[in-house]
Amino acid sequence: MEFLPLWLCLGFHFLIEEWRSGSGTAMAASQGGCKVVDRATDCRGQNLASVPSSLPSLSRMLVLDANPLEVLWNHSLQAYPHLENLSLRGCRLDRIGLHAFQEQHHLFNLSLADNCLSENYKETAAALHTLRGLRTLDLSGNSLTEDVAALFLHNLSSLEAVSLARNTLMRLDDSVFEGLEHLRELDLERNYIFEIEGGAFDGLTELRRLNLAYNNLPCIVDFSLTRLQFLNVSNNILEWFLAASQEVAFELETLDLSHNQLLFFPLLPQCSKLHTLLLRDNNMGFYRELYNTSSPQEMVAQFLLVGGNVTNITTVNLWEEFASSNLSALRFLDMSQNQFRHLPDGFLTKTPSLSHLNLNQNCLKTLHIREHEPPGALTELDLSHNQLAELRLAPGLTGSLKNLRVFNLSSNQLLGVPVGLFDNASNITTIDMSHNQISLCPRRTVPLDRAGPSSCVDFRNMASLRSLSLDGCGLKALRDYPFQGTPITHLDLSSNWGILNGSISSLWAVAPTLQVLSLRNVGLGSGAAEMDFSGFTSLRELDLSGNSLTSFPRFKGSLALQTLDLRRNSLTALPQKAVSEQPLRGVQTIYLSQNPYDCCGVEGWGALQRLKTVADSAMVTCNLSSRIMRVVELPEGVSQDCKWGQLDTGLFYLVLIVPSCLTLLVAFTVVFLTFKKPLLQVIKSRCYWSTIY
Repeated sequence: MEFLPLWLCLGFHFLIEEWRSGSGTAMAASQGGCKVVDRATDCRGQNLASVPSSLPSLSRMLVLDANPLEVLWNHSLQAYPHLENLSLRGCRLDRIGLHAFQEQHHLFNLSLADNCLSENYKETAAALHTLRGLRTLDLSGNSLTEDVAALFLHNLSSLEAVSLARNTLMRLDDSVFEGLEHLRELDLERNYIFEIEGGAFDGLTELRRLNLAYNNLPCIVDFSLTRLQFLNVSNNILEWFLAASQEVAFELETLDLSHNQLLFFPLLPQCSKLHTLLLRDNNMGFYRELYNTSSPQEMVAQFLLVGGNVTNITTVNLWEEFASSNLSALRFLDMSQNQFRHLPDGFLTKTPSLSHLNLNQNCLKTLHIREHEPPGALTELDLSHNQLAELRLAPGLTGSLKNLRVFNLSSNQLLGVPVGLFDNASNITTIDMSHNQISLCPRRTVPLDRAGPSSCVDFRNMASLRSLSLDGCGLKALRDYPFQGTPITHLDLSSNWGILNGSISSLWAVAPTLQVLSLRNVGLGSGAAEMDFSGFTSLRELDLSGNSLTSFPRFKGSLALQTLDLRRNSLTALPQKAVSEQPLRGVQTIYLSQNPYDCCGVEGWGALQRLKTVADSAMVTCNLSSRIMRVVELPEGVSQDCKWGQLDTGLFYLVLIVPSCLTLLVAFTVVFLTFKKPLLQVIKSRCYWSTIY
C-alpha cells in the first residue's frame, strides 16, 4: 500500500474544493498546456524538459508528473516559494541540485516516485536535508538500497509518512530510520527484505501503520510494536508469527498475514484491540487431535532469541496456540485456503464479537454448533469448498444463527442440515448450498426428530430469505411448493436436470417476488409445456441457457425483464410475435447464440438489431443450404429466396406433380408404340404420301 500518492491526490482535491467554496465560481486557466485552478497547477505529461518559469508564483501545489526533466536544477523552483505540495513522479530524475529546495520553506508533501535517484544520491540527499518542515515523502521506485535510504532520511525528523516501496532494500537495522520520532506511516512494500534486526523500529515511537507486504521475511518473532495499529506482512514467506509474551497492551487493530507459509495459528498479543485478522492462503491447521502426546513437554516448541549479548528463550504451545491470544475484539477473521480439518473446542467462544468468518477452501469434515458457537454477533459465515459431510447442532439449541445474514455452504458433501438449524434465523438473507447432493423436504405432516440428523432441507416460511442458490444439487422434480412463504428475489436452480418436470408451475408461489431466476441446464425441452412467465411481474433477469427449448418463452402484461439468456437451446427461428411483443421490446440485453437457427427463419433479426439488445449478435449463426453462416453476414437476398418456401402447400405439390405425370405419360406412349408393330404399319400406310425430288 502506498500512502503518499493518496495524500497528494487528496490535497489537490481539497485545495480545489476549498477554492470553489470560497470564490463561488471555479475557472480553469491554461499556462502553456498546464492547468491552473486557483493556487493549484497541473503540468503532468506536457513533455517539459525543465520546470516552467511563467506559472503563477503563488502556487501552493505543483504537479509535474511524467515529464522528462532528468535534472532538477538549483534555480528550477525559485519562482515558487509558496509551494506546499510538489509531485515529480516519473520524471527520469537522476540528479537534484544541492540548493533546489532552498527557497521551499513551506513544502510539506513531496513525491519523487519512479525516478533514478540512486544516481548522484549524495547531492540529492543533501538537497532533501534542507526541507526541515517536510511531512510526507514518497521515494518509491528509485532502486534505493537501505544505505542510500538511510542517507536520504537522515535529519528529516519532521516526517510523518514515508514510502520506500518498490526499491531494493534487503536488511533493516536501527540506523535506517534513526531520528524519525514523528513518523506515523511507513510503506516498505515490494522490496527484498529478508531480515529485520531487533530494535529497527524502536525509535519510531509514533508509528501507527507499517506495510511490509511482498518481501522475503521468513518469520516474525517477539513482535513488540505496541503502538502499531495496522500491520501488513502479506505475500512473504512467513512460517511463524509470535508476539512478545509479556502482558503489555497492544494497539494493533488490523493484521494481514495472508499469502504466506504459516504452519500454526499466529501467537497474538495477550492484550490487544485486534478487530481484523487475515490469514488467507497459508498452510495452517490445528493439530492437537492428530497427535497422541503423553506429556506436556511434547506439545511445546522453544525459540532461542539472540540479540547482542542477551539471549531469550520463548516457549510456545503448538497445539493450542490460540488459547493465550486475546481475540475478544475480533470482528473479521479470514482463515480461507488453509489446511484446517476441524475447529478445536472453545475456539469460537473466544471471539464473542466476531461478525465475519471465512473458512472456505479448507479440509473441514464436520462442524459442531454449540452454545455460543458460532458467536451471536456473527452475520456472515463462509464454509464453502470444504469436505463437510455433517453439521451437528447441540440438542435443544435454538436461535444459534439469529443474527446470521449470509450463509455459504456450497461445494461440500452435505445431504441435509440439522432440523431446527434455521429456526429463529430471522435475519438470514442469503443461503448458498450449491453443489451438495441435498433434497428438499416434503410438506411436514408429523414433527421431525430434532435429535437425529436430517436428510433434507426445508426453506418454507423463511420470511427474511431473499437469495437462494441450489445450483448442481441433484434435486428431483419440485413438489409441494418447497419455497412457499419465502419471499425469494434471487433463485438459482441451475444444473438440476428435470427439476421442473417440464412446467414452471412449482415456482408460482414465489413468482410475484422473483427478480433473478436461473434455470440453466435443467432439461427444459420441446416436450415441455410452453414457458409462460407472464405472472413473474418483478422478474429482471432470466437465464434459460443450456436447455432444449424450441420456442420462445411467453411474456405478457407488465414485465420488468432486463436480461434474457437463451443460449445453447434448440431454437430454429425468431418468431415475429416475440420480437414485436411489448414486454420483449423493453428487454435491455438478450443472448441468442449457439442455437441451430434456419437462415430462412430469422426474418425478425433486423428488428432485433434495430433494438440493439442482442449482446452476442456477432456469434449468432444459422444454417443456409447446409452451410453455417453468421446471421450478421447473411446476403441481402436471402429473405427473397426463402419466400418460395412460404407459398400455399397445395400449389407447391401441384407444381411438383404435373411435370411428373406428363413425363410418365410420354414414356408410356413411347413404350407402347415400340412394341405394337401392326399398329405402326397401319398408321404408316394411311399416312404415307410420295415425295417429289
